[in-house]
Formats: sequence, C-alpha cells, structure tokens
Amino acid sequence: MIRFGIIIALTLGAPVAADTLVAARTIRAQAILGPEDLKMMSQDVLGALGDPAAALGLEARVMLYAGRPIRPGDIGPPALVERNQIVRVYFRNGPITIAIEGRVLTRAGSGDPVRVMNLESRTTVSGTVAQDGTVHVVNRLP
Repeated sequence: MIRFGIIIALTLGAPVAADTLVAARTIRAQAILGPEDLKMMSQDVLGALGDPAAALGLEARVMLYAGRPIRPGDIGPPALVERNQIVRVYFRNGPITIAIEGRVLTRAGSGDPVRVMNLESRTTVSGTVAQDGTVHVVNRLP
C-alpha cells in the first residue's frame, strides 16, 4: 500500500514547463504579424499559442500588448473584405447557383463567416468568404 503511494508521487513529478507565444511589442488590431512582432516566454499559459509559425502572417483581431500571451481567438486570417465593400455573392442550392451583388456588413478573412446585404432586396444573408473575396451562401435541400 505504501509502495503504491510512492509510485504515484514519482510518476506525477514536477509539472513540465512549456513555452508561450507573446507579443514582442504592442500591436494594433488589423496589423499583420511578422517575426519581429513575436517572442517566446518560458512559461505555460493555458490556452495560449506555443508555436510562432501558427501566428506568422495572420492578422491581429484585437490589440496585442507587449509581453502578453497570444491566444488563438486574438489572431486570424488577414481580411479580404472590408465593411461596406460591394462583393459578388453566390447562392448555391443543390445544382443551382445564383450570383448577386451584396454589401459586406463586417470585416472578414478567408473562411470567416460574414453577413452581406443583398443590394436588390435589402435582405441580409450569412455566408463564408472565399479565397478570392467572394461570399458563398449554401442552402441545403432538406
């Protein structure tokens, strides 16, 4: 019984320290992150990024303060569409595709969800931004 307790204590041991990605300087929202903007800190912060490659080339979605950990929600793909920009919107329902012009209501990057106002009907739809800056709305048949 005592041996079992000793084995557990030995296997748990001391916690392993991990590196955490932090901002090297204060970075404003919408700035693209480069190598000079990032540094590693020898401290394990729950939920923070640990690999600089995961953040390089991405855009700060919020203000990043020097020395503070960078979390996945703080960064994202660079915006391809800006608020009030006119974009091509494609509606797909099975084999049928309809293209219209729409006004983007929020700033978004590739793969991000975005709301767009149909310029003809003035209705708002939600879609996903494609790599080319168009918005795709997919309706699935029941």
